[in-house]
Amino acid sequence: MAIPVVAIVGRPNVGKSTIFNRIARERISIVEDTPGVTRDRIYSRGIWLNHEFSMIDTGGIEFADQPFMTQIRNQVDIAIDEADVIVFLVNAREGITDADERIAQILYRSHKEVILAVNKADNPEQRQDIYDFYSLGFGEPLPVSGTQGTGLGDLLDAIVAHFPAEVNDDDDHSIKFSLIGRPNVGKSSLVNAILGEERVIVSNIEGTTRDAIDTRFTDETGQEFTMIDTAGIRKRGRVYEATEKYAVMRAQRAIDRSDVVLFVIDGAEGLREQDKKVAGYAHEAGRAIVILVNKWDLVEKDTKTMGEFTEKLRGQLQYLEYAPIIFVSAVTKQRLKQLPELIKTVSENQQRRIQSAVLNDVLLRAVAITPTPNVKGHRLRVYYLTQVAIKPPTFVVFVNDPDLFHFSYQRFLVNQLRQSFDFSGTPIRLIARKRK
Repeated sequence: MAIPVVAIVGRPNVGKSTIFNRIARERISIVEDTPGVTRDRIYSRGIWLNHEFSMIDTGGIEFADQPFMTQIRNQVDIAIDEADVIVFLVNAREGITDADERIAQILYRSHKEVILAVNKADNPEQRQDIYDFYSLGFGEPLPVSGTQGTGLGDLLDAIVAHFPAEVNDDDDHSIKFSLIGRPNVGKSSLVNAILGEERVIVSNIEGTTRDAIDTRFTDETGQEFTMIDTAGIRKRGRVYEATEKYAVMRAQRAIDRSDVVLFVIDGAEGLREQDKKVAGYAHEAGRAIVILVNKWDLVEKDTKTMGEFTEKLRGQLQYLEYAPIIFVSAVTKQRLKQLPELIKTVSENQQRRIQSAVLNDVLLRAVAITPTPNVKGHRLRVYYLTQVAIKPPTFVVFVNDPDLFHFSYQRFLVNQLRQSFDFSGTPIRLIARKRK
């Protein structure tokens, strides 16, 4: 199931960004944006009571003829359309305004779950004066204070209570995969070429695809697939059009629903800086990844071109060293018949489980090959290795002191696991814990 989306809307200066930042960054059971490959998210992600969600901050809605107001209204409309739950934020100090009532009318027409939060209720007297807001028609108003952080727990409780019920996918045995990449790398053309029919509008104008589109198909072996086409991801500095801005979120939601991600690169243009950020979304999510170099028919090549391109790509995407690379063409359908089998392979690798006894044989051999490091007179000791999860394969290694488990030795052990077992296409997570 896609992660629920929460949008915060309201008129200017009611404290939307303050509430957004409070929820996104304060450590009240909220997970901040994951550090690592990708940092420039256009929205924040959090978790409350084991419910993970994405959150959108929107511009203040004004009804006067102000500069950029049309763009802001478009952005808010899209945020409302994307959201599963809407937090309608008003100001306790100013009471109900005409703008609040007009925004309420917009939210009525959205037919979405709306929670009314009254911000700047900083003291008991202000919290007692919120009941006039019942007249807006969204039930009990919740007093909160963005500056003090009070009332946020009750607000978050109300938010997660309105999330859509989770769908049980146990009976769905299809392999779900998505195509991601910046605009105009040929994702929609690849969808049509794989399916052999025009299921998606194809255009050479960047950003044609706005929504994720699911398509089911079965290969020659009877394996079912669910293919999710996504909107192209633009880099932040170029996200001027509101619909493009939220295309990034739609792509992220598609990745969350995928078992395998096909990361599409334009072979004629080569790798761009934004490609690395796009791939970072899937890498951080722990999805199996296949790199598709599309438009290979447009590349002038000789016997060395593919090898040189691969070597350069590996150097630029070192964190995706595990991902297989395949050179394809949506126009000529070159190598596209290999995709279903490759997707199945990396999906199986992502779900591979290794017995603890076998893992510890590998661990003993690895330590014998390269002894554990000595850090300032203290030697790392590794005692035991066990697998605790799949999708992606996740291992816990018990040591004497996790602080001594340097990244370089962690990478060495991961490489030993890859040499011993077929984990091509999937990231591996290795967690160090102190043996009790």
